[in-house]
Amino acid sequence: MKIEAVDLFCGAGGLSYGLMKAGITVNAGIDFEEACKYPFEQNINNAKFIHYDISKIPESLIIEQYNAGTIKLLAGCAPCQPFSSLSYSLTKDRKKSDKWPLLNHFSRLVSEVKPDLVTMENVPQLSKEDIFQDFLKLLVSEGYHVFYEVVNAEKYGLPQRRRRLVLLASKLGDIRLLTPEELKISRKTVKDVIYDLPKINAGEKDPNDMLHFARALSDINLKRMKASRPGGTWKDWPESLRLECHKKDSGSTYTSVYGRMEWDKPSSTITTQCTHFGTGRYGHPEQHRSITLREAAILQSFPKDYKFIEKEEDFSFKKLGLMIGNAVPVDLGYVIGKSFEEHIKNFKLIEDLD
Repeated sequence: MKIEAVDLFCGAGGLSYGLMKAGITVNAGIDFEEACKYPFEQNINNAKFIHYDISKIPESLIIEQYNAGTIKLLAGCAPCQPFSSLSYSLTKDRKKSDKWPLLNHFSRLVSEVKPDLVTMENVPQLSKEDIFQDFLKLLVSEGYHVFYEVVNAEKYGLPQRRRRLVLLASKLGDIRLLTPEELKISRKTVKDVIYDLPKINAGEKDPNDMLHFARALSDINLKRMKASRPGGTWKDWPESLRLECHKKDSGSTYTSVYGRMEWDKPSSTITTQCTHFGTGRYGHPEQHRSITLREAAILQSFPKDYKFIEKEEDFSFKKLGLMIGNAVPVDLGYVIGKSFEEHIKNFKLIEDLD
């Protein structure tokens, strides 16, 4: 029995590529950002990109993407800004965020399309929200068996510390996420995945890879970078290099900003701002620069040759940072896909016995 997927909020295709690696056929990806069309269609075999506002998309357009006689999977990994750790602590009324309704639209589409399988991935904070509890109630009322868990993706081979809420639902029977042991997955470090990339300096780019391009550093930040050690903090710097906010004993300064990664450990969580030296522990372990977009993509488990842009004029640190930082890691997509594949195999065995 063949699983076919439609990926709502598909972005650059991280989840879809992982599902594809797991053996699932991805027929279409839908996203409001038209820039996602090129990476999605270039990397996801025979899949169609549909540029559409999820809040306005009719269920008929989704239903027609599936072939008859297949197991239908609907994925909806909505942008997670309202529930990120920072916005969660700073924003009292998250319901006013324009991203909040996306989860309600996904609920609507699940109810209307009635897929056999459903998955979503989001930040852990979402599990504490009423909107998530409402979604769970809807799934149960529609006849789904539901599994959800906050997952440490590092345990599933992602070379990055990243905690995510993963949900799987099925109309066919009980379902769960496979364990790292069942999948025979080993952990990876930063060195395992980016050590062999060409060496470049701050402000330089690799002539053979548009995304292996390091942001330039000011003279003072270059000095700070050189004074930083892997796994260290700005506290390792001499007093002359410290920012004013570092000199105040407020106790509230984030120690990971202006930090370097360590070769033998996973990276910090890759965010949309991860190519900036001053936004987290995003300094290269030994080269005097912040990580490149290509390195960020690899730490998100995209293949090294994954195509994000067609031509150099399309390059934008901001747009590509959003595309890569907001992506579902490919490795996590693979785990989700393999869990569904195993679920269907077990369901077919039970069906054959009956």
